[in-house]
Amino acid sequence: MVLDLRTRQLARMFIGAAFCLLVCQILCIAVLAHPEITTSEDQTTIIVNDAPDQEVIVIGKSVIVNKHAKGVLAVGGDVIIEGRVDGDVATVGGNVIQKENAYIGGDIIVFGGSYKPESQAPLREAGRETVMFGVFEEELRNFGQNPAQIFSPSLSLGFVAQRLVIALFWFVITLVLATLAPGAVSRAVARIQLSWLKVSAIGAAVFLVISILIIGGALVLPNYLSATLALMGMLLLLLGYVFGRVALQVSLGKIVQKHLLSDPNRSETLAILIGVLAWTVLLSLPYLWVFALFSIFVIGLGLVLTGRTRSMWQNP
Repeated sequence: MVLDLRTRQLARMFIGAAFCLLVCQILCIAVLAHPEITTSEDQTTIIVNDAPDQEVIVIGKSVIVNKHAKGVLAVGGDVIIEGRVDGDVATVGGNVIQKENAYIGGDIIVFGGSYKPESQAPLREAGRETVMFGVFEEELRNFGQNPAQIFSPSLSLGFVAQRLVIALFWFVITLVLATLAPGAVSRAVARIQLSWLKVSAIGAAVFLVISILIIGGALVLPNYLSATLALMGMLLLLLGYVFGRVALQVSLGKIVQKHLLSDPNRSETLAILIGVLAWTVLLSLPYLWVFALFSIFVIGLGLVLTGRTRSMWQNP
């Protein structure tokens, strides 16, 4: 399948994009320092002339390759090839436009856009692939042009409706898990209340190791090994997130009930509802949601990995 064959390229693309978001200013300075790479007068487009050894990585702008480049990645902008690109061309939240007589030697990867060749028979290297995911085009483009918005989402009717749907989803998931596996959920809540620091420390260490293994595997291992390693790591992260969020929601709901409600008014369902609403609000707060999300991953991984350990972990 195309997705299996291109797993490594996709991983490299998104790792590069994430790295760029962290060091955007440094990269912009480095790119613009190249004599063959300039910026348009309106500051919206990077123009590449003759730079055959240059990997061009741009955030929030479009890229036009007039003559020659080694590879191109644009986040939040289009990539327009008028000349020659020896390697891969990728964009997140944009389109790849290949002009007549332009040449692309590598793969074309488009997430949130489309590939638009102007020729009926575009000049491509034989055996190269085109991978397209035409979803969330406008959202990804806006994010690429203003990455900071992810930390401070705008309050709107659509955003509130989305949060309500998410709260309903997690209420159902938490209620189902608490019903099917009450012992596991109760033990997880007890470990959070008695030894949350130990659980968090274990989860943080595992989260760091998983991140390093996924990134390192995508960069240096063969395709099948990196794909397998990434799948295993993502499954463990997903398990940790789901179980951690369920346990944290129940734990917080019980704490609120204990301090605000009398015994006759307490119930497991009400505790779940309170916890779900509280965590949904917490994960919607600007900037704070990042720390809340990280805490869910960390505590969830810690709970998963200490679920079968001896009772020593339950001692404060």
